[in-house]
Amino acid sequence: MKDKILKLMAETGRPMSAGEVEKALGADRKEIDKAFKQLKDEGAIVSPVRCKWEPKK
Repeated sequence: MKDKILKLMAETGRPMSAGEVEKALGADRKEIDKAFKQLKDEGAIVSPVRCKWEPKK
């Protein structure tokens, strides 16, 4: 799931919220929230705008 989220964010080229990722991937919100937490803890994503995330450059 983490790889799918990072790929989606890279393809869109703009910060995304968990809700936007949920709609785009059609995945369960709990899975997305868990993956977001892991990505945040790993430092793989950053938040340039409140509640929106993008891959760390």
